[in-house]
Amino acid sequence: MIRTHKDLKVWKKSISLVTQIYSSTQSFPKEEIYGLTNQIRRAAVSVSSNISEGAARQTNKEFIQFLYIALGSNSELETQLLIAHNLNYISNNDYENCNKQVDEIGKMLSGLISYRKSKS
Repeated sequence: MIRTHKDLKVWKKSISLVTQIYSSTQSFPKEEIYGLTNQIRRAAVSVSSNISEGAARQTNKEFIQFLYIALGSNSELETQLLIAHNLNYISNNDYENCNKQVDEIGKMLSGLISYRKSKS
């Protein structure tokens, strides 16, 4: 039984990813602090934030809407990480670790959306 967003594995995983993202982007060039660094961090934070906001909503339909927003932010993050990797801002190891987590979170969000839709 889900009582709050804190009960959701996908939320817990997204919080872990935010921590990894902040660590991985610390070494980005200083001129990127308001560019790619900020974009990547904001997308990562958006995933967990939208999961928690959606879980706090009154209706299943609203929750699903916020899960879709989280899924979109997760896709943004995937793209931004690829760009950072192509620019050699992020190591292969960090990129692969983060990308694996992004992929897993995306699958979990899709599964949760399907589950919540089946309950409508």
